[in-house]
Amino acid sequence: MPGPADLDFGYLTTVGRVTGRPHRIEIWFALHDGTVYLLSGGRERSDWVANLLADPRVRFELGGEVRETTARTLEPGTDEDALARRLLVEKYTSRDPDDLGEWGRTSLPVRVGWDPPQ
Repeated sequence: MPGPADLDFGYLTTVGRVTGRPHRIEIWFALHDGTVYLLSGGRERSDWVANLLADPRVRFELGGEVRETTARTLEPGTDEDALARRLLVEKYTSRDPDDLGEWGRTSLPVRVGWDPPQ
């Protein structure tokens, strides 16, 4: 039976940096060892990234599970940066007919906590 990591999409809710209202998007993700990784093709220009840079408190939903957690961008060139890129490209290459290599190389990686609730 497929688990949360096998889902096609997750849902990220950030707090609007101007409005203060929730901003929810559907997004590709990779789940690995209690961490959700995302890639922003628009990098810091994406509203959701600008929002989490202003306020890192986010909500992430996978299937019926929801976590109130935090998000942050990853340092370029780190092992975690490379891991996030590899996991997302590997997961979605078979699902998308486009070449995802450039997306994997040029996007901004983001880390979202997904530890089990306490």
